[in-house]
Amino acid sequence: MLRLYNVSKVYPNGVTALDNVNLHVRRGDFLFLVGPSGAGKTTLARLVFREELPTRGQVIFNGKNIVRLRAREIPFHRRKIGMIFQDFRLLPQKNVFENVAFALEVTGASPKEIKKRVPEVLGLVGLEGKAKMFPHQLSGGEQQRVCVARALVNNPLLIIADEPTGNLDPETSWELMKLFQRINEQGTTIIMATHAWDIVNAMKKRVVALAQGRIVRDEESGAYSYGA
Repeated sequence: MLRLYNVSKVYPNGVTALDNVNLHVRRGDFLFLVGPSGAGKTTLARLVFREELPTRGQVIFNGKNIVRLRAREIPFHRRKIGMIFQDFRLLPQKNVFENVAFALEVTGASPKEIKKRVPEVLGLVGLEGKAKMFPHQLSGGEQQRVCVARALVNNPLLIIADEPTGNLDPETSWELMKLFQRINEQGTTIIMATHAWDIVNAMKKRVVALAQGRIVRDEESGAYSYGA
């Protein structure tokens, strides 16, 4: 599904965020991106979402080199990817239904489709009775579930989650991880950048470790760190 070939990213200030990265993500993978702050995890996510362009290399998603996409093609690419952030990024003036619906509206979905699809994903993430509530009325865990629903509503091939449990307490974090597990079991590929070593070690998924912009470890059923 996703291949990075010899990808490097050097910012104008001279900082090298990624250095000759090669990565293959299979359809249906559940992959943890781990490593210290500044290792390149967020930059990698931005390249896949086409928020950034690599300085060198190719990014192939679903058979297409997204580095070469024309401006008008980028929205179509992003519809296939659901993004989830640590800081939620919900629209405070819109209720839960409207926040999720907005992700469909910007892709040109019809009112009929929105009316059908939004309740489906709210049910999937356990927010059936919260549709008319506003973000400030929700707990942190509920807000993050709205973000998951928003990411799911376009039936993405891939979900990229950047530190999704960073603002959540341990119990809520585990509930969220169970939700991601169910989503992955239904066929959606998941790439999750995280510092939550306890979650990574317990779930035993594929682990890709970054350090100074390079992949230093790529293991199936891996752990956060082996003390190296």
